[in-house]
Amino acid sequence: TPRKFQFLVDVNGTTPKDIREEEISLKAGELVGKLYDALKIRYKNPDDKNSLRSLNILCVRIVFLLYSEDSGLFAKSQFHDFLKKQNNPRRALIDLFEILSQKIEERDPYLDSDLAAFPYVNGGLFEEKNIEIPQLDGEPLEIILRDMSESFDWSGISPTIFGALFESTLNPETRRSGGMHYTSIENIHKVIDPLFLENLTTELNKILKSKSQSRTKNLISFQKKLGSLKFLDPACGSGNFLTETYLSLRQLENQILSELTKQQINFASGDLSPIQVKISQFFGIEINDFAVAVAKTALWIAEAQMWSKTKDIIKNLDEFFPLGKFENIIEANALTFDWRTLIKPDELDFIMGNPPFVGYSNQTREQKSDLLSVYVDEAGKPYKTAGKIDYVAGWYFKAADFIKDSNIRAAFVSTNSITQGEQVAGVFKPLKDRFGIHIDFAWKTFKWSSEAKDKAQVHVVIIGFSATDSKTPRRLYSSDGLVECANINFYLVPGDDVFIEARKTPICPDAPMMTAGNRPADGGHLIIDSQEEYEDFIKREPKAKKFIKRFMSAYDFINNSRRYCLWLVDATPEELHKMPAVMERIKLCKQDRLNGAPDRQKLAETPWLFREQMNPENYIAIPKTSSENRNYIPIDWLDASIIPGDALRIIPDATLYHFGVLTSRVHMAWMRATAGRLKSDYRYSNTVVYNNFVWPAGAPQASVNDKQRAKIEQTAQKILDARAKYPESSFASLYNDDLMPPELKRAHKENDAAVCEAYGFKKDISEEEIVSELMRLYRAIAGRRPTAG
Repeated sequence: TPRKFQFLVDVNGTTPKDIREEEISLKAGELVGKLYDALKIRYKNPDDKNSLRSLNILCVRIVFLLYSEDSGLFAKSQFHDFLKKQNNPRRALIDLFEILSQKIEERDPYLDSDLAAFPYVNGGLFEEKNIEIPQLDGEPLEIILRDMSESFDWSGISPTIFGALFESTLNPETRRSGGMHYTSIENIHKVIDPLFLENLTTELNKILKSKSQSRTKNLISFQKKLGSLKFLDPACGSGNFLTETYLSLRQLENQILSELTKQQINFASGDLSPIQVKISQFFGIEINDFAVAVAKTALWIAEAQMWSKTKDIIKNLDEFFPLGKFENIIEANALTFDWRTLIKPDELDFIMGNPPFVGYSNQTREQKSDLLSVYVDEAGKPYKTAGKIDYVAGWYFKAADFIKDSNIRAAFVSTNSITQGEQVAGVFKPLKDRFGIHIDFAWKTFKWSSEAKDKAQVHVVIIGFSATDSKTPRRLYSSDGLVECANINFYLVPGDDVFIEARKTPICPDAPMMTAGNRPADGGHLIIDSQEEYEDFIKREPKAKKFIKRFMSAYDFINNSRRYCLWLVDATPEELHKMPAVMERIKLCKQDRLNGAPDRQKLAETPWLFREQMNPENYIAIPKTSSENRNYIPIDWLDASIIPGDALRIIPDATLYHFGVLTSRVHMAWMRATAGRLKSDYRYSNTVVYNNFVWPAGAPQASVNDKQRAKIEQTAQKILDARAKYPESSFASLYNDDLMPPELKRAHKENDAAVCEAYGFKKDISEEEIVSELMRLYRAIAGRRPTAG
């Protein structure tokens, strides 16, 4: 199976070679960590910033030397044998570093033969002379010689994986968390394959299959094309995207060279160099200085690996050393740095990477400041939504501004929250309106594994975008396969671009109003947290019983847990005065409010009341937060005996018909596309999800007649009847896919069919098609009505 389709047919998406490289690279990372620990305790001030920097550089250099002797760049065991015979290994290493950065002709002619045998490496790796090096005798020397040289072969590592492992091994924060972070090669290919590698591979294969007389000429031309492409990763970390891209291009180039050697091409003549693809084609921006050093080293190792493979094809290939000077990866804050000073837009072909995953609520003050400085309008003022978008959005804005009016294509891995809820309009509307950005391809939400041990997973999307007009189909990837469509909107749904922004009122005027429940704002003093606490309180204060009602948060609603609250809306001062236990709670609530912010302090004037006092007779309740693992968000009718907390969304004027439509797969599909997320859980919003939902009778070309309405009411009642057979079961159990009773499943399916019929949808319509159609209806009705909000 071609690699570009491998992830669609292979559960793990990896080859035996990938697995072997991963295992070797993980072992290498562990060895580096072992050496790091043994060296660190030898420093006089091991936590000093300069000492740590020296330690990191020392580890980078030692790893490169070990790789060089195992891969054939040095003589076999040259570094090992040199170090083993030294009486003072520290002094010997200092001398070696100096020699490696010295041209052959500039060296002392009387130099010791062991030192003189080493090649001139150059490239900047050994240029810095004043790094602090501790004594190496004892454990550090034994680890280098025995564990890292005699017992391990460095030639088999994957520079793509190992670069990231190397960085995380020597990163104090990562070491404290006990994890070694890296991005799998397969996930990197989910970005670079559809961005450019699939097209390049297809183009090469077409040339290789050609029998025309210009075949050789076309191969040479294509090789030069590969050598002309420029790539930028503006959040490059340890360079894994750049490294894997370099390796992939060189693999294509080696195919070309293999074919050209069959044609007896003389590479020594003319302007044809055997290797056209150079690491100088790759540019990176990274805020961490050590990651910059690791990224350069990973690319040098990748270059060495591919040089070795090319040498198998072209026997008289020039020697690998000295390394070329490589200054294209720089240390800078990518959001405050002008990318054009590194490379001009007219010189660049592709932007790619995996910018930091930081939600807007977890950003530092500096990160928020970065975003506000980037997400500005034409007048230089921050967009009003700039304070509530994920950190990765800054890279989208910078990239969009950079690629406008160019043929550059870009792709980023991102937290999926930027394609959900209010963030969609906040992040992408400026990019489309100002820079003409559209999506070329995308990966819908999947779990991104970023650690080798105790894999920490985050839900991500991949978005490939450009400002270049193209008639080629857009490609939408998911775990179900590949869908080609005319357009992908920024919710990652096939269909026209649409931005669903917050509204204060429903877009369909006949829809009942939804609001949030009551915020106690009481410091917990008006809440009775359990059945046991309730019974104890009633014993102590029996007069309070008529003022106690069941209180329900989203958690209580889903899990059928019982909590209560003091609902003192109708209590007179005299009644309150005669209930000491109640008065004690009121005093505590007052004090809590007085200690709060100014708006909370005002509530201290009525410390016996919730912030809001909504207690409708009957209402539909929807939990604000619900698990992504349920096909249906549990929705139910509640009455005046239950006080809804602000984690519930409520509709006081709803009917059975409204219940049926809201609990259908049509509304659930809309919710999944437009709701925000808390981690991976759904965050149901009245202003975005509900108020922008188009009801069957509320949009052009959609209608609902009395017969259809009655049918929905009947199927809605069947859902309630099926639930009633399990009065002790919580929604958490009833809506668990593995536990859902058959009659409840049937009732939901019948209701789904009735609601789809009311919309005029076909019976077997997919969720993606539902969302596309609802967005079409939304766009039609939104174009005729002003946004309220």
